Amino acid sequence: MAAFLLHQLLARSAEFHPDRPAVVDGGRVLTYRALDERSNRVAHALADHGVRRGDRVGVDLGRSAEGVVAIYGALKAGACYVPCDRTAPAARLATIASDCGIRAVCTSTARAATWLRTPVRRLLLLDGRDIDGYPDWPPEVACAEVDLAYLLYTSGSTGRPKGVMLTHRNGLSFVEWAAGELGVTTRDRLSSHAPFHFDLSVLDLFAAAAGGAATVLVPESAALFPPRLAAFVRSARITIWYSVPSALSMLVRRGGLHPGDFPALRAMLFAGEVFAPRQLRGLMELLPHVRFGNLYGPTETNVCTAHWLGAPPDGSRDIPIGRDIANVETFLVEDATLPGPGRAGELYVRGPTVARGYWGDPERTAERFVPDPRDRPVRDTVYRTGDLVRLLDDGTYLFLGRRDGQIKSRGYRIELGEIEAALRQHPGVLDVAVVAVAHDFGVNIVKACAVTDAQTTDHVLRRHCQSLLPRHMIPDIIEIREELPKTSTGKIDRQALAMPPDPVPADPICVDGGAI
Repeated sequence: MAAFLLHQLLARSAEFHPDRPAVVDGGRVLTYRALDERSNRVAHALADHGVRRGDRVGVDLGRSAEGVVAIYGALKAGACYVPCDRTAPAARLATIASDCGIRAVCTSTARAATWLRTPVRRLLLLDGRDIDGYPDWPPEVACAEVDLAYLLYTSGSTGRPKGVMLTHRNGLSFVEWAAGELGVTTRDRLSSHAPFHFDLSVLDLFAAAAGGAATVLVPESAALFPPRLAAFVRSARITIWYSVPSALSMLVRRGGLHPGDFPALRAMLFAGEVFAPRQLRGLMELLPHVRFGNLYGPTETNVCTAHWLGAPPDGSRDIPIGRDIANVETFLVEDATLPGPGRAGELYVRGPTVARGYWGDPERTAERFVPDPRDRPVRDTVYRTGDLVRLLDDGTYLFLGRRDGQIKSRGYRIELGEIEAALRQHPGVLDVAVVAVAHDFGVNIVKACAVTDAQTTDHVLRRHCQSLLPRHMIPDIIEIREELPKTSTGKIDRQALAMPPDPVPADPICVDGGAI
């Protein structure tokens, strides 16, 4: 049975491997048959709540077996799932719900009160009896591969999050490449370290289903502490790991690893930020039996390039982001202002993994999803990544940085302008700038510098940010200043503000692929 829709991957594995484990959540195991039947019940329940083809369904269940069930249930109902950040304040969830018109939310009893402060009024509680009595066979809903499958909200420079629209075709094009490249089989156990609102989770969930493998959810207690995380990888017999580099750096420094550790592990993938070469070298020397891969791609393109390391890096340069994956074409539009040898410019992406655009934002969509600038008979739509890269002699790309004020911190994409917009909402803020400060281990530290009235302290502004922003966007440092430095043209001197603090804050603790 060929798969043209993401949930058909589950149906296929349920048919051929019904008794194999599909999801491992602590001591709880859902087989492919159980996951298929339970998600069918969710789909019928959503239909009973008025969900129809093309509707948006929120998923607010954390990294849990119920969350996986809800994701597949929403897809089977013909809907687009919208994974929600459980650390986000109710105001941000309300903004997202209003922006994309969420029809219903799959959540838990403990989270129901939060959603009562949003426009959503249809809740499906998966820790209760809300799906009891519904059929366990699939509903008859006509879907096409061009239908939206998931909507991922990322940081927006205007102060509002933006929803990236991804279709079944977008997701499947990447997932089928990943499953084939990694040779995923029923013997594999894929880690699920990233939260479901982070695009890394697409590989964790759907590449596993493509090969009849198990998705093993990383418990919160293990994600917080490197020694526990190392013990989890051993005891869970993880064969394929995928996370942001900061989580792996913590394992190297604090996980108590020894040479040849993780004997079941055969592939370790990382994405979302730059991996400090000396940290990666230490990890590769400890795990010589493991295949290491650097995957690159904005949310808008899924993964579009990959680089497989044949040997530990020597530290002379950053790790390349590699070459195009199958059925994807990348090219750069050269920028003569970039110094150094070799072609360099902004990376563009063309192919079936490229998203449809931004929900309800045609202007921003037109800015980033543009006609192919090359002279061709058919000018396909391509995505401008805003990432500056250099083409190396061996045909791989090297990431140079962002063209705009967007950064990556612990794997999360953050618009510094969105944090500034939130801070400017406080009446005591007279002037503000938010910058990224480089950390020793390749992690960006977010620093906010504000000119305020006498009553507004850094503690006041931190509480203000906590009420408006998700945890990963709250500044690591908030400085109150009498004035902000200016350049000769009168602009804020952000380069001066971005000088590393003394001392640099302690290493952040990884949580859900991000940090606190």
